[in-house]
Amino acid sequence: MTSIQDSGVSKPAPRPLPAPNLVGGMSVEEAIATRRSVREYASDPITMAELSQLLWAAQGMTDARNRRRASPSAGALYPLELYVVVRKRGVVGLPAGVYHYSPEDERITMVKDGDRSGELRTASLDQEMVGLAAVSIVTTAVVQRTRSKYGERAPQYVFQESGHAAENVFLQAVSLGLGAVMVGAFSEEKVHSIIGAGPEERPVYIQPVGVPLRRRTMSKLRQKALSRGSDRHR
Repeated sequence: MTSIQDSGVSKPAPRPLPAPNLVGGMSVEEAIATRRSVREYASDPITMAELSQLLWAAQGMTDARNRRRASPSAGALYPLELYVVVRKRGVVGLPAGVYHYSPEDERITMVKDGDRSGELRTASLDQEMVGLAAVSIVTTAVVQRTRSKYGERAPQYVFQESGHAAENVFLQAVSLGLGAVMVGAFSEEKVHSIIGAGPEERPVYIQPVGVPLRRRTMSKLRQKALSRGSDRHR
């Protein structure tokens, strides 16, 4: 497996994501009532459309003109960065690897190639669901972005924001018929190295997401998501 950052090869071109849906098939109330932590996943992959929807729910643009995103941020400073650790055959049509999400243009860029889910599991105190999930969304924070305006209160605001974004992902996963769970126990140093984060970034959250193992038939919501296909773009 190769680190794109350290290999000396040219950085892969960003990969456009399907445009997110702005109308879903489940109410907010139903998603809240249905939400449960899911730790067992089938080997089925998720789609690019589903991955796009999950990332958009966390940090996607909802008002491009005013640069506003899907989750609130103190002073609209947006200190969070998102990475996706994709296991082998975790996402239809997407090679295993670590990807960085760019909300401004709805694209992901490979940071490292190869299946890093096992490494991430080890760094997460060997929590099995991290290695089983189709993807794990890793949130990092650049605290200095918020500290520049709010000083010593910055860490408090940043951790609050990571929770806002994580809950959005959780509810979006539920609405798609997927399973998710929150992971807060991990080695920051190891996770930082695995995802190839910048020196100013601090890992604050890991969210495994996948197809629930115990669901015997796909929900109507997931069938709709799959029918949208993986090649729809703006």
